[in-house]
Amino acid sequence: MSAEARQLLEQIHCHTTRPWTLMEVCGGQTHALLRHGIDQLLPPEITLVHGPGCPVCVTATERIDQALALAERPEVILCSYGDMLRVPGSDGRNLLSLRAQGADVRVIYSPLDVLELARSQLQRQVVFFAVGFETTAPATALLAQQALAEAVGNLKLLVAHVRVVPVLDQLLSDPSCAVQGVLAAGHVCTVMGDSELEDLVQRHRRPVVITGFSSEELLRGILRCISQLERSDARVDNAFDRAVSKAGNREAQALLKHVFEPINTIWRGLGEINQGGYGLRPAFGQLAMSPHDHQGPAQQASEQASCPSGLVLQGLLRPSACSSFGNRCTPDHPLGAPMVSSEGACAAYYRYQR
Repeated sequence: MSAEARQLLEQIHCHTTRPWTLMEVCGGQTHALLRHGIDQLLPPEITLVHGPGCPVCVTATERIDQALALAERPEVILCSYGDMLRVPGSDGRNLLSLRAQGADVRVIYSPLDVLELARSQLQRQVVFFAVGFETTAPATALLAQQALAEAVGNLKLLVAHVRVVPVLDQLLSDPSCAVQGVLAAGHVCTVMGDSELEDLVQRHRRPVVITGFSSEELLRGILRCISQLERSDARVDNAFDRAVSKAGNREAQALLKHVFEPINTIWRGLGEINQGGYGLRPAFGQLAMSPHDHQGPAQQASEQASCPSGLVLQGLLRPSACSSFGNRCTPDHPLGAPMVSSEGACAAYYRYQR
């Protein structure tokens, strides 16, 4: 641990006089907290709750089932990010198993790779299974804009982008929510700025601190959040100002607004979130893969009965407290999405705290 990190940790111990419960939102932050052992080094009065900060983990089962059904079509090339290939649908299958059986499922690293593929495979239907928070949505929006401008007729988008602030709003509105302070994801705020967070603080009177991903940045965010709580303050504090400006990335925001509109969205394990996702605006509707454009298995909205992923995603159950953790449920044989994704809370506990 660096000298700065040790100093920040000492300050946290000095400032903490009462029990406090904080929620970090980003799965990358969850992994960093456990990897550096920060959760073990904090004062016992501080409880960390791991929120639903992994977009792969919260992608609705309906969308997974739809992607599976599309991948089974011989004329379709289905593209997505690597973690999505291992997320089980309602019947337990995943895209990786379909690829092993001959389906044309491809891992991409940039949405613009999908555009290049569509240009080179004019006889095939190319479908991009687009997932992620506001961090990856602008790249999908750019893909949609260019595909429409070039009239690329064999490209479709299966959009499953989700929005962070609406789910926080819903979680904090629950009377049973024990979270007293929030560590906001720095990469999302790099795009969106802090205006939505300001509204969130006004509604719920809980401090929100924008935080980075290194041990020093996480400890600085925790210190600032605890300091606000100790003096009964509630405001947005930017502890990641080397990357996040108050206004965010205006060009990315304009692109999102041009291509997408907020829609009510099912989050896996959490149910419907009001305005919790993005859908293509009517002007881009010809690119949208309609929910009716497949004949897959019947939708099952809940996680498999043996996996309490909803409780994990709400921070109500620690992964290590699940009876299946580490035995019936492992990264090689996951029962639910939080063990599948490299940013999932269950995967983090399996890797760092077994």
